[in-house]
Amino acid sequence: MADTASTAPSRPLSPLRSRQYTGMNWLGLRTLLEREIRRFVKVSAQTLVAPLITTILYISVFALAMGGRGAPIGGIPYIDFLAPGLIMMGVINNAFQNASSSLIIAKIQGNSVDFLMPPLSALELTIAFIGGAAARGIIVGLASLVAVAPFADVTPEHWWAVLLFIVSASVIFGAIGLLGGVWADKFDHLAAVTNFIITPLTFLSGTFYSVNALPAPIRDVAHYNPVFLLIDGFRYGFIGHADGPIVMASAVSVALAIGLSTACWAVIRSGWRLKA
Repeated sequence: MADTASTAPSRPLSPLRSRQYTGMNWLGLRTLLEREIRRFVKVSAQTLVAPLITTILYISVFALAMGGRGAPIGGIPYIDFLAPGLIMMGVINNAFQNASSSLIIAKIQGNSVDFLMPPLSALELTIAFIGGAAARGIIVGLASLVAVAPFADVTPEHWWAVLLFIVSASVIFGAIGLLGGVWADKFDHLAAVTNFIITPLTFLSGTFYSVNALPAPIRDVAHYNPVFLLIDGFRYGFIGHADGPIVMASAVSVALAIGLSTACWAVIRSGWRLKA
């Protein structure tokens, strides 16, 4: 019997081409976003529980030092004034740490190829990394809200402000963490950003006090601190009082979130310090 396979005409081989996506690679985006979220959930004792303990310690110490709820600030009991600032401080620190640690660990361990090789665009990488950082920041913020409830009145008066500023802060510092992770070559570089930029901005932003109590030159400068705008707007959502114009704080926060996210997209698209 003749071998029919040998007589069958052979098809010409088409050249190899990379897979083309006409739109968003939703599967790849969802996979990387899940990976970023599972990173911090897997070590929840470090990433979620530890910030809660820090927040509870802060508010407990201040409650004892002030003799209960403390002297009012603008007619608001001090502990009620303090609680939103502590919550926002946890949001900022954790959003930054999530994105920055993800990038620096990948660079040090040499496994950044895991997200550079798949068919993911710069936009999809940006959304996934910032989205994972924002998720950690928001979860820590909501958990901190529950944790401080026995100490302070944290019933929101303006839900829109609470949601706007917690999301804006998570995105802003997730983007800063992403830029820091791309720039840094080792953990010392990120520690320098935390110690010399984020921590001073946080402590000089009215987290523990009203900036209106500062002398005039320092008070005027403090109003340009982006962390002050975030904390002041977030605090307004709970107590209905702000030290600065709430409309300006809202506009600047949204503009910073969009601007820094765009900067992340441009940096990732260029491949700066990511591609050899």
